[in-house]
Amino acid sequence: MPHPPSRPLAEGPRVALRPFTLDDGPEFTARARESKDLHRPWLFPPDSDEAYADYAGRLIEDPARVGFLVCEKDSGAIAGFININNIVRGGFQCGALGYGAFAHAAGRGLMREGLELVIGYAFGPLGLHRLEINVQPGNAASIALARGAGFRLEGFSPNMIYVDGAWRDHERWALTTEMRTEAAQPR
Repeated sequence: MPHPPSRPLAEGPRVALRPFTLDDGPEFTARARESKDLHRPWLFPPDSDEAYADYAGRLIEDPARVGFLVCEKDSGAIAGFININNIVRGGFQCGALGYGAFAHAAGRGLMREGLELVIGYAFGPLGLHRLEINVQPGNAASIALARGAGFRLEGFSPNMIYVDGAWRDHERWALTTEMRTEAAQPR
């Protein structure tokens, strides 16, 4: 199923990040269909060719978004995706993360490694200062990923984002470049 990968943007021991391409549609949508039970009711990635083309097209063309495919280095298979949305420049230098693992890769630590690479890319080449994650309170796996990457809980927003036919409550998590620097310093 995997096609020859484009050049990685960043690599770790087990995963590589690469940008979305339109050619990734068949693998991405097949993995999204296989992962519906894992994703619902939190996430609804595109699972048809048309929906993928629209989704990937926005990530490729919109300067306020950057999309990353988290791929297994040994096989090139897409393990998941992490997007930085709503990038605001100027004095804010912030973006909002959205992510999802595919079922075959869930629970293997691949997304954790991928998230570390995205954070490094965001705070490095992209020049961002702050990343935010908005998570529904019942999504334990997503909260664990945010917490494990050093994000701090900053608040709770009732009826914040429209998901699956209703306005849903979300916890707001954030990470700044200073938090990463402080965490890396010996105590």
